[in-house]
Amino acid sequence: MNIVITGGAGFIGSHLCEFFLKNEHRVICIDNFLTGRRENVATFLSNPNFRLIEQDISKHLSINEPVDWILHFASPASPVDYNRYPIQTLKVGALGTHNSLGIAKLKKAGFLLASTSEVYGDPECNPQPESYWGNVNPIGPRGVYDEAKRYAEAMVMAYHRVHKLNTRIARIFNTYGERMRIEDGRAVPNFISQALKGEALTVYGNGKQTRSFCYISDLIKGLWKLMNSQINEPVNLGNPNELNMTDIAEIILELTKSKSSISYCDLPVDDPKVRRPDISTAKEKLNWMPEVPLEQGLKKTIEYFQRVQNVTK
Repeated sequence: MNIVITGGAGFIGSHLCEFFLKNEHRVICIDNFLTGRRENVATFLSNPNFRLIEQDISKHLSINEPVDWILHFASPASPVDYNRYPIQTLKVGALGTHNSLGIAKLKKAGFLLASTSEVYGDPECNPQPESYWGNVNPIGPRGVYDEAKRYAEAMVMAYHRVHKLNTRIARIFNTYGERMRIEDGRAVPNFISQALKGEALTVYGNGKQTRSFCYISDLIKGLWKLMNSQINEPVNLGNPNELNMTDIAEIILELTKSKSSISYCDLPVDDPKVRRPDISTAKEKLNWMPEVPLEQGLKKTIEYFQRVQNVTK
């Protein structure tokens, strides 16, 4: 297959590039490197099945070759990034999604949207099923990301209904693993980086808010199974194993053998108190559920961060 991946130099996007290249598909990676990194795709450049287009997908793009699938993963994805680039985040969710769907329509290709658990906002139910409409503050600092993804979902469903486009929507919950940026700002890279440097681990609020972390290889398998399904409605992909932030910090301290302490800071505005996916749909219809234990995935991630930090010193 010929597969276009927008945001292909990002954390998840680069793992998708690697997955499809290993399975001998052709990959066209589109990235403007706002938050993606060249080193994530550097080893692919010598592969004749890999093509890199450096461009903002929010601007018009023509692809002069056949396309079987478009995977739209372009977007800042951490609070640090979308607070730094709020307008770009909104534009890639709206214009970028529109442009990507236009290419899919022209090429008669399948389309997969990388949505997010953030469409649920600060949820009033736990776990969150796909049927939950969410509790989102549209004008808060997180609204630029939350509403961009909610709008993107609406546009994908409109193209499916009006143009009969073959679409998928993955609501991705917290994912971690190799190729996350040290300065990403999300919990796992923050904690690992701070622990390795001997700095205090910054936990926001009282540390009782929860998250559920899915290792990257599990997510890639889930996305592949979703592509090969016939499900057009959104599907949650994540790990239902729920832990509070203090627990996560303590596990990382133990795995890194760090003597760092834990420092508690003010909770950011609209930060979700709970986050846990109901993956009943993925289990029943995709025969998918995460398999990598948290400590195993964290060990691999820590080893990656150790290599990266040694290189950057």
